[in-house]
Amino acid sequence: MTAGSDAYPRLDRLVRRVQADARVPAVSAALHRADRPLWSCTVGSTGTDSALGSDTQFRIGSVTKTFTAVLTLQCRDDGLLDLDDSVGRHLDLPAHGELTVRRLLSHTAGLQREPFGDVWDTLDAPDGARLVAELGRAERVLPQGRRFHYSNLGMAVLGLLVGRLRGGSWAEVLAERVLTPLGLSDTTVTPRPSAATGFLVDAYSDEAHPEPPTDFGAVGPAAQLWSTATDMARWAAFLADPAALDPAGAVLTPTTLDEMRWPSTTTDETLWAAGFGLGLILVPQGERVVHVGHDGAMPGFLAGVYGRRGGDGTAGAMGAAVLGSSGTATELFDLPHRLLTEAVAHDPADITPWKPGEPAPAALRGMLGRWWGEGFEYVFSWRDGALRAQGAGDPPGRPPAVFAPLPDRPDVFRTVSGREVGELLRLTRDETRTVVRMHWATYRFTRHQETFDRYDFRVGS
Repeated sequence: MTAGSDAYPRLDRLVRRVQADARVPAVSAALHRADRPLWSCTVGSTGTDSALGSDTQFRIGSVTKTFTAVLTLQCRDDGLLDLDDSVGRHLDLPAHGELTVRRLLSHTAGLQREPFGDVWDTLDAPDGARLVAELGRAERVLPQGRRFHYSNLGMAVLGLLVGRLRGGSWAEVLAERVLTPLGLSDTTVTPRPSAATGFLVDAYSDEAHPEPPTDFGAVGPAAQLWSTATDMARWAAFLADPAALDPAGAVLTPTTLDEMRWPSTTTDETLWAAGFGLGLILVPQGERVVHVGHDGAMPGFLAGVYGRRGGDGTAGAMGAAVLGSSGTATELFDLPHRLLTEAVAHDPADITPWKPGEPAPAALRGMLGRWWGEGFEYVFSWRDGALRAQGAGDPPGRPPAVFAPLPDRPDVFRTVSGREVGELLRLTRDETRTVVRMHWATYRFTRHQETFDRYDFRVGS
């Protein structure tokens, strides 16, 4: 364990408790944050002659999908595809070519879960040619867009798409465009000799039986990768706060990660406990906090990799990863969330002191303060070099609306984040250049409360 904060012994104990109670042969966990040293903890043994350490690889299963999703969004950002393109526009497929890239990323395409055949019985994964040839025998089990339905087959098709557009294999493109730029040197398509062995732990005895090694061929973009907890904690931090780990946006811009993190669907229509974005699982934590990442499961292995966004005390670039060598210890899935929550509770990020900033532009100073729209009161202010607005009764922590001026249209602003994002704010001035009225998303805002037919409660007329 890397020395660091007083919270770290608490994290260490959490990992050791889960390893013992869930009977996991080996557990490796790590926490990445921008303001503290990297923390890592390993408990157990690899099942091989190699010692267990922070550099021990485990299979990360479906966490692989987050990498394939990033590669797909890279293609979109580079103009190689549109998310609403049908995959058949870019791949010659015998069936299901009408499914869109966006639907495949969000698991709302309705495609069956696995490739044709009993792949989990035979452990005979298809290569690319066979995967495509057998697509006609795979079902669309739901109408496109009807609801969430998880599909490894859909992600495999996106892996083929990425390779086709980039002129290489999925593995080659992944190494060149993601793993190398982010320094994820311990993340590989095939395991190193020192990798941990995966086990099925018997439910009624202490026997741990090794699971067979598997290569998932063309389904690799859904579940193939091996990695370490320290690499995966860094990856989780990237998914939560890309600007901190990739300030130049060489892998993906923060705005594109914002797009990936936006909920496309809920995974359970009755619970609403988790959502799915574009290749990413979203787990709300309350108090405007969300954990973003993915879980993974392969024979003998489970993984949870999540970054934390929002909330008081959350540090920048905060991500946790837990990798384990048991295929049934589902307690491992909850552990990264507990590590992130515990770290914030007992070692919150330092509070940045406030300091005076530049004054508001002269043309805007007179319009700052309280305004009324739709019968409700709002406060417009100048903070951090931008015009902002917030409801007077907004709960603590709700982000403000932030506006950016349109250079070619004086007194017109675009809402760039928060409430009414994308909409225009227009200022109206009188002959003295005083702002007397505003329209935001076409709704009228005035200095005093008015009805929609302009009855002013202040003057009674």
